[in-house]
Amino acid sequence: MAREPIVPLNSPPSLAPYSPGARAGDLVFVSGVLSMGDDGAIVGAGDVVAQTRRVLEIIRSVVEAAGGSMNDIVFNQIFLKDLSDYAGMNSVYKEFFPKDFPARYCIRADLVKPEFLVEIASTAHIPQASG
Repeated sequence: MAREPIVPLNSPPSLAPYSPGARAGDLVFVSGVLSMGDDGAIVGAGDVVAQTRRVLEIIRSVVEAAGGSMNDIVFNQIFLKDLSDYAGMNSVYKEFFPKDFPARYCIRADLVKPEFLVEIASTAHIPQASG
């Protein structure tokens, strides 16, 4: 099965060799997203609520570039630098996923830079247009 990279307009620069998203058939995989602006600068330093919001906005842009919406996300992998940020992350998370929640897990992990408080990777099911 062919893999198609997904790179939305104004994506933050990658910190390593990866695409923001990739489609394989009807599945869309969103790479682990960190809270960065289009210029690569951190967004929401020291604020897990602001960082979570930015991360989910970037995820939404990748899913929409693939022709879907947040409702198409079926699984999220959440990484928190500090589990004391769990409630703050969830307060924003439920704004983006208000019902019919995707499956997920959340673990504490050291992230690529100490300034980052949250990272989320997603999997969406977005049927390809037939034609």
